[in-house]
Amino acid sequence: MELNAISLILVSLCCIWQVQAEVFTSTGHMTDLIYRERDLVQSLKEYIREEEERLSKIKSWATQLDELTSRSTADPEGYLGHPVNAYKLVKRFNTDWTSLESLVLQDSTKGFIANLTFQKEYFPTEEDEKGAAKALMRLQDTYKLDPDIIAKGKLPGTNYISSLSADDTFGMGKIAYHDGDYYHTVLWMQQALKQLDEGERAEISQVEVLDYLSYTVFQLGDVPRAVELTKRLLALDSNHERAGNNLKYFEKMQEKEKAELKQNESTQTETATRQPGVYSRPLDYLPERDVYEALCRGEGVKMNPRRQKRLFCRYHNGNRNPYLILGPIKMEDEWDSPRIVRYLEVLSDEEIKKIKELAKPRLARATVRDPKTGVLTVASYRVSKSAWLEEEDDPVIGRVNSRMQAITGLTKDTAELLQVANYGMGGQYEPHFDFSRKEEPDVFKRLGTGNRVATYLNYMSDVEAGGATVFPDFGAAIWPKKGTAVFWYNLFRSGEGDYRTRHAACPVLVGCKWVSNKWFHERGQEFLRPCGLTEVD
Repeated sequence: MELNAISLILVSLCCIWQVQAEVFTSTGHMTDLIYRERDLVQSLKEYIREEEERLSKIKSWATQLDELTSRSTADPEGYLGHPVNAYKLVKRFNTDWTSLESLVLQDSTKGFIANLTFQKEYFPTEEDEKGAAKALMRLQDTYKLDPDIIAKGKLPGTNYISSLSADDTFGMGKIAYHDGDYYHTVLWMQQALKQLDEGERAEISQVEVLDYLSYTVFQLGDVPRAVELTKRLLALDSNHERAGNNLKYFEKMQEKEKAELKQNESTQTETATRQPGVYSRPLDYLPERDVYEALCRGEGVKMNPRRQKRLFCRYHNGNRNPYLILGPIKMEDEWDSPRIVRYLEVLSDEEIKKIKELAKPRLARATVRDPKTGVLTVASYRVSKSAWLEEEDDPVIGRVNSRMQAITGLTKDTAELLQVANYGMGGQYEPHFDFSRKEEPDVFKRLGTGNRVATYLNYMSDVEAGGATVFPDFGAAIWPKKGTAVFWYNLFRSGEGDYRTRHAACPVLVGCKWVSNKWFHERGQEFLRPCGLTEVD
């Protein structure tokens, strides 16, 4: 920008001297130069002013980011544990850094531009920003959080306070709108409007928010509120053509509704009880959605006192396994039927650190097996990244695998590799079965080791809020605790699947969740866990 402006000034000067080559011979012509020079000085001063404004913006941005990165790099996982921080980080890379690039395109050293161009290869995409926004909405729904609570960053279990601006909340609403999600569009557009009404300065205007909000509530069938919001928009901008046309249409629809209500008294009564501006969350594909999310919040857990008395703590030596005789494992009952146990202090901090170190470069979007084809594919109901580790990768993996074998009494020879999963912002795995059911017989066919007989799940981090493992069928919620592991059988001794073990990993509200798991298969367990005589053995 500086070079272009200076070049323009020099070209202008050259043109002047070429046209006025004999200017010194005439005072009249010389007076013209005085005015030309005045114009050039004014132009130069304007250029300097614009450059100072540009540099002021860049300095302000750099100062803000310097303070922010000082905090974030001091505790990266803790910082990203706050979902608002995670969302805004993705948004900065996808939107703000790109905007900053235009301010410094004429960087004379080319150092920053070269570095920025190189780093852009690793920037989150628009799809990432969209996914991060949806993760916030998922947390909003699961934990019944008001948008204002999220916008102010007042989440439990975090040492960080990070807020969303009116521009941010408007962006959330736009993402929901373009996804056809009118329920969340209304919630976030209302939040953006609220922040603007409270006097917050923003790039967006009330007119823009009302334009989206009025049409969205109409799409949800709330015609009276659509009329009200459109009138408010026109009061701010009477020349808004789309709003003017919409108002005529909305009022026509409102009159039509009133006429229909007069003809149907029961409908009139039902509609009158509806709270204006309040909309129900649409139903989706998950039948146990309400139960699942209630358990994630710690509600509806069915561990009554009578059942509690059946649970015990003990030392476990793996049926006198030589590995555990001198160092038995602490074991707690988490649930009686189906039996779920927790093993304490089964992973050291050093082992956890090494496993995470090995897994991190290999983490990729977690997949699920297509029940029809058995092919691995990504799914919206499983949001995490995972990696698979072999014993050859490091002695720690072999040691951990041997420990799991000793504790469970099952052979690791036919088990799957150690899977490491990292659940970040809003990370979850909705209710699912670990074993293959009768309608999907070929899921593990290529492995040749039979069905998944048992699940062993290591917790490799504490989670400040959310992130529980829940079992909707019988109302259990098991909370992550670093260094512990939980274990349950997916199959009865007869080989039939235990459908009660359908479980889920709740969205991480605050924190970062690391787990690793081992799925033991049927083959090789014939003498370690003999078959029973009945289906429910």
